[in-house]
Amino acid sequence: MRIESREMQVSSWEEAEALAGRLDAEDDLAEFRGRFHLPRDTNGILKTYMCGNSLGLMPKVTTQRLQQHLETWGQTGVEGHFHGKEAWLTIEDATSALSSNIVGAKSPLEVVYMNTLTVNIHLMMVAFYRPTGDRFKVLIEQKAFPSDDYAVQSQVKFHGYDPESAIIRLRPREGESTLRTEDILDTIERERDSLALVFFPGVQYLSGQVLPMAAIAESASRHGIPVGFDLAHAVGNIEVFLHDWGVDFAVWCSYKYLNAGPGAVSGVFLHEKHAHNKELPRLAGWWGYDRKSRFQMNETFVPQPGAYGFQLSNPPVLASVPIVSSLELFEEAGIANIRRKSEKLTAYLETLLLKFVGSEIDMLTPSNPEERGNQISIQLKKAKLQKVHSYLESEGVVCDTREPDVLRISPVPLYSTFHDVFSVVKCLYDAIQKQGLHN
Repeated sequence: MRIESREMQVSSWEEAEALAGRLDAEDDLAEFRGRFHLPRDTNGILKTYMCGNSLGLMPKVTTQRLQQHLETWGQTGVEGHFHGKEAWLTIEDATSALSSNIVGAKSPLEVVYMNTLTVNIHLMMVAFYRPTGDRFKVLIEQKAFPSDDYAVQSQVKFHGYDPESAIIRLRPREGESTLRTEDILDTIERERDSLALVFFPGVQYLSGQVLPMAAIAESASRHGIPVGFDLAHAVGNIEVFLHDWGVDFAVWCSYKYLNAGPGAVSGVFLHEKHAHNKELPRLAGWWGYDRKSRFQMNETFVPQPGAYGFQLSNPPVLASVPIVSSLELFEEAGIANIRRKSEKLTAYLETLLLKFVGSEIDMLTPSNPEERGNQISIQLKKAKLQKVHSYLESEGVVCDTREPDVLRISPVPLYSTFHDVFSVVKCLYDAIQKQGLHN
C-alpha cells in the first residue's frame, strides 16, 4: 500500500482528528480491536494503549482456550497428552505451523517455541559461535539490548576470549541515531577473516529501526560467517523472510507483538540447511530426541530434524496455549495486511508529531516506512521526560520511556486506532505546553 504524502497533510487539530476518523472508517482490520481486552482505568474509562512493543494485549479467546486446557487437565489428567485438538504431547506442532508464514519459514520444522529468549540465544550460540584461532570475533550493535549483550559476552568468555577484543560493537555515525546499511556491510567485509558470528536485531529496540536483514545475511553468508538475528521487536511487527534470506538462526520473544502474555515462551528459527546436521553442536535434552523413539529411553542422543532437535524439555502447555490463540488471529488477519496498516499508523503518527511538537523533539526513528516498524521513538529536547510521562499517564496514555529523554510510542495494528494516535499526540502537546516550552 502506497502512502501518499498529501493524504497525511493536516494544518490544525480539527483536520488531524477528522483525518483519523476517515482512516479508521477505511480500516480493514478494525474488527480485530474488539477481540482484545483493552485496559481501563479505575473508573472504567478506556486507556490509550501504545505499549505493544513492551507487552502486547491479551486476546479475549486466550481465557477460553486456557480454561479448556485446565478442564482437560482436571478431567483427564495425563491423558491430555494424547487427546484433544491440541494434545500436549505435540502441542509444539501448532505453534510451529502457525508461525511459518509470520517468520518466512519454508516448513514448520524450521520453527519451534521453547524456553525464553536469552536461553535460546545461548543455545543457538553453542551451535553457531565456534571460534577458531583466526576467526573468533562477534559483530553486534553498540546499543544491543542488554540481555543480548550479556549473552554474547558470556559466550565469548566461556570460549576463553576477552570481550574487549572479541566483540566488535558497531555504532551509528556521529550525530545519527541509526545504523547505515553501508557501514554494516563494510564492517563485515573488512572483518570477514576474523568474524565467527554476526548477530543483530531485526528491529532495534530503542530507535525502532528495521535492520537490513537480507543484505546482512547475504554478506555474512558469502564469507562463510554464521548469521543470526534477535527478532524480539520484529516478529508480528514486520514481514520477515528468514528462509529466503538464508539466515542461519533467529530467536524472538512472544510477549510483545505476538500477544502471548508476560514472560511467554520464546521462538527459534533454524534454517533448513542445518536441519539434518546431527553434528551441529548443541546442548541436548530429551524433548529434542527423535520423536518416534523418544520413549525407548536410549542412551545415545538422536536429534529430531530442524529446530525441534534443540528442544530441551517438554513444552509448558499453559504457556504455549496463549501463543496458539494469538497466532490464529495473525493467520486470520494476514501479516501483510498488518504491515500495511502499521505503515499508515506510523505515517499518521509522524505527521502529527512533526506538525504539532516538531520543534520540541528529535525523531530517532527512520522516516522511511520500510526502515521502521510499529514504533516511533522521540527524544525530548527540553521537556522533562518524567513530567511528560506522568502527564500522559494521568490522561490514560500508556507508552514507555528510556532514560534520560526518550519516549517510545507504539500503535499496534490489531488493536490500535488512528484516533488513539491522535489522542496520544494531543496529550503530548499538552504535556509539553504545561512545562511552558512551546513557542
